[in-house]
Amino acid sequence: MSANEIPGRPYRPAPPVPERLIDWPADFGTRFAIFVDTEEEFDWNAPLTRDAHGVAAITALPAAHARFATRGVPLTYMVDYPIATEPVAVEAMRAILDQGHAAIGTQLHPWVNPPLDEALTPYNSYVGNLPAALEAAKLDALTDAITRAFGAPPRAYRAGRYGIGPNTLELLAARGYRLDTSMRAGYDYSTDGGPDFAAIGSHAFRAGPEGKIIELPLTSVFTGRMRRAGAGLYRKLGAVPRARGLFARAGLLSRVALTPEDMPLADALEAIRVALEEGQRVLNFSFHSPSVAPGYTPYVRDAGGLAAFHGWWDAVLDLLDSRGVRPASLDELIAAADA
Repeated sequence: MSANEIPGRPYRPAPPVPERLIDWPADFGTRFAIFVDTEEEFDWNAPLTRDAHGVAAITALPAAHARFATRGVPLTYMVDYPIATEPVAVEAMRAILDQGHAAIGTQLHPWVNPPLDEALTPYNSYVGNLPAALEAAKLDALTDAITRAFGAPPRAYRAGRYGIGPNTLELLAARGYRLDTSMRAGYDYSTDGGPDFAAIGSHAFRAGPEGKIIELPLTSVFTGRMRRAGAGLYRKLGAVPRARGLFARAGLLSRVALTPEDMPLADALEAIRVALEEGQRVLNFSFHSPSVAPGYTPYVRDAGGLAAFHGWWDAVLDLLDSRGVRPASLDELIAAADA
């Protein structure tokens, strides 16, 4: 089998049965959360490597965090192995923790996370595809590194590239994790060997052994005049060349993820309005930490891109505030789900 072949069937988590959906307490209200993929920078257009990366962008993160902190918005930083073990990155993250409105979680990039026993292939970049023992060893190495760096074991997890697998939730529960946010509602990565979340919606649910893990998918919203057809129609359109783009431009159907990265502001604001109208109780936003400095991701290439990034957040936070949607910290999310 060549490095480009995809062995086996993709992991397709089943949608939750109704009794596993989390019934948020009435006094919790409607909330939003922001999880940051806190990671090394690398060339997004090149094949993944073990060592062609850096952590220079992390020094801009404390100033970016301060913009959210001044508005009382907490962020959960999903830290991967290079960030947890490089002194300059650890120092930057400690400065963020000192500001408050911050929590540390875990993000596992298997290609830079020891033990490095697997072949470096696209398929293996989704950690859930690895044998359970190797996935567990990588998770242990990262959990231990984060605990040493920041003084407390992490409780929230995200698989890099959303690469959760059939063993992941059991491994997390056994290590005391409480919340997973590896599933990206309505997205399918199976053509590259990754998981297929097309059947997963944005509503939080209990997952893993005995429902011990709170699964909080990244929010995706279908907008447009045909949005009621949602994921089913969107999947069918994917089989027809350019059909999704045509439907989006015609205002019929668009899939909008709640992120400033490659997601136009007008689309995001409309998606928030639709999600609130449809009764979504928790909106889950995300971005990558290198996007807070120009030139490290495809989404923020220069100073103008950085200004647009901050402007996106200003407008989104203003809309949420005007609708009475309050931010939620990691601790608040876990406590409300447990309630």
